[in-house]
Amino acid sequence: MDEGAIYAKLNEIFRDIFDDDSIVLTPETNADDIPEWDSFNHVNITVACEAAFGIRFKSAELEELSNVGGLVHLIQAKLG
Repeated sequence: MDEGAIYAKLNEIFRDIFDDDSIVLTPETNADDIPEWDSFNHVNITVACEAAFGIRFKSAELEELSNVGGLVHLIQAKLG
């Protein structure tokens, strides 16, 4: 799956979780950019990504992420 397709899917996930159709993710987007992005919604994002992409994250992998760009690269690596 290419980067554009991953961003498209992530946009759907984030818009659904935050109930905000105006969200447009960039590689630099992080929790500071979305006021409702708290620890509870972080778990929701993780679970939704695992289901949508058919992958599993390790806690250590998630702890290293600082923005959506890192998440996209992690998803790409998991998808092979």
